[in-house]
Amino acid sequence: MDNLLSVITLIPAVAALVLALFLRGDDAAAQMNAKWTALFATTATFVISLFVLIRFDPANTGFQMLESYAWIFGLQYKMGVDGISVLFVMLTTFLMPLVILSCWDVTVRVKEYMIAFLMLECLMLGVFCALDLVLFYLFFEAGLIPMFLIIGIWGGKERIYAAFKFFLYTFLGSVLMLVAMIAMYFQAGTTDIVALLNHSFASDTIAVAGFQIVGGVQTLLWLAFFASFAVKMPMWPVHTWLPDAHVQAPTAGSVVLAAILLKMGGYGFLRFSLPMFPVASELLAPLIFWMSAIAIVYTSLVALAQTDMKKLIAYSSVAHMGYVTMGIFAANQQGIDGAIFQMLSHGFISGALFLCVGVIYDRMHTREIDAYGGLVNRMPAYALVFMFFTMANVGLPGTSGFVGEFLTLTGIFQVNTWVALVATSGVILSAAYALWLYRRVVFGDLIKEALKTITDMTRREKAVFAPLIAATLILGIYPSLVTDIIGPSVKTLVTDYQAALSVADATQVAQNAESVGP
Repeated sequence: MDNLLSVITLIPAVAALVLALFLRGDDAAAQMNAKWTALFATTATFVISLFVLIRFDPANTGFQMLESYAWIFGLQYKMGVDGISVLFVMLTTFLMPLVILSCWDVTVRVKEYMIAFLMLECLMLGVFCALDLVLFYLFFEAGLIPMFLIIGIWGGKERIYAAFKFFLYTFLGSVLMLVAMIAMYFQAGTTDIVALLNHSFASDTIAVAGFQIVGGVQTLLWLAFFASFAVKMPMWPVHTWLPDAHVQAPTAGSVVLAAILLKMGGYGFLRFSLPMFPVASELLAPLIFWMSAIAIVYTSLVALAQTDMKKLIAYSSVAHMGYVTMGIFAANQQGIDGAIFQMLSHGFISGALFLCVGVIYDRMHTREIDAYGGLVNRMPAYALVFMFFTMANVGLPGTSGFVGEFLTLTGIFQVNTWVALVATSGVILSAAYALWLYRRVVFGDLIKEALKTITDMTRREKAVFAPLIAATLILGIYPSLVTDIIGPSVKTLVTDYQAALSVADATQVAQNAESVGP
């Protein structure tokens, strides 16, 4: 099948359309039909996506399973995957059936809820597969809409505030990216991402409004893309929308937000910033390093002060994304391998932690840490699952969390030992807030009357966690399942990056020699 990527991208959208056009009523039967339709569509998408992974050849560092069709206004509908993007496609299709299964108890506007998640999956897959600037931007921005609705309609008491804050932060950052994309089109004459990866944007120093811009056009374009991707990750200090969005979002919304949507920022850095603007990336890498190091330490300390479980895990996500940005701009094999591995691992672990919060929230309708304590006495299975993902979040060897952090720290150590030293302290701080949370919620005597009748996890809830536990363990014990796929593409990215810097340096030397004269 030549159009496999389009098939997996469109299946959720077709299912959403079927629900919108043909499902009537909001009684129990209609709600169950909506849930089963969504579960069937997301499961089918995952099964078909396995053929993408089977057909993918890691030794081929170019884009594979290419699809290209004439579109509107002379633009292309172009899709493809390489070693960097294919596993993000798999992460998305793997998690979405679990997300649908996790919200089986939802009873409010169920059809619309399922439609929102199906459309969100379609748009997220489009981001990772798109090979045209315009197509990428449309998928990237359209993904805001279903998440905005999920938070704004099915969220908590402050859902409207959180939804608008999420939308405005991410949208305003992306406006600058759109301006940069237009400038790239006028410079390169194409919106084809493959062609743009082979185009050299000018890096000569230019004067703008009286300021000397080192790196020239590349620096300006890099900053415009950075405005969008930094908010999406999110990086410190533009992270403040994330805790509010997580706290107010329903459990399934928090899982998708943490596990997949945040990864779009890191993917954007890998797809655009590093390969297209290498000179600017090299110039501004120290800024990224220290922003990442500050994020790791600062948000870990803030997490220690939280009283809401979701907010604590949200700040934990910001800290873990600090390792990702650090690894990416280390621009070496270990750093980028570690960044991609960390993003995939975080998808499993952070998603599972939000599900853990959702399990007890569904029973007690509060996320306040002080409302719990001694759950191990009534919920032994839950205590075991929560402990496993707490340890994975800390980076316990044998789990995928350890591999990602170790590789990124190895990569950054080769570039800047001081940043590596500061970032390593985050490992200790993560243990502090994670174990503090676990002790307060799970251990101790069961003294609160409201908790004395709480029930352990159901079979459905255990079924949701089982694949996440398996994935976290398998990748922790056998990380080459990931590194063998991403390794060749990352090696090519690093080689091309270094070659582009060498060419830029040689050009600069020649220009300096000309300016000095004979």
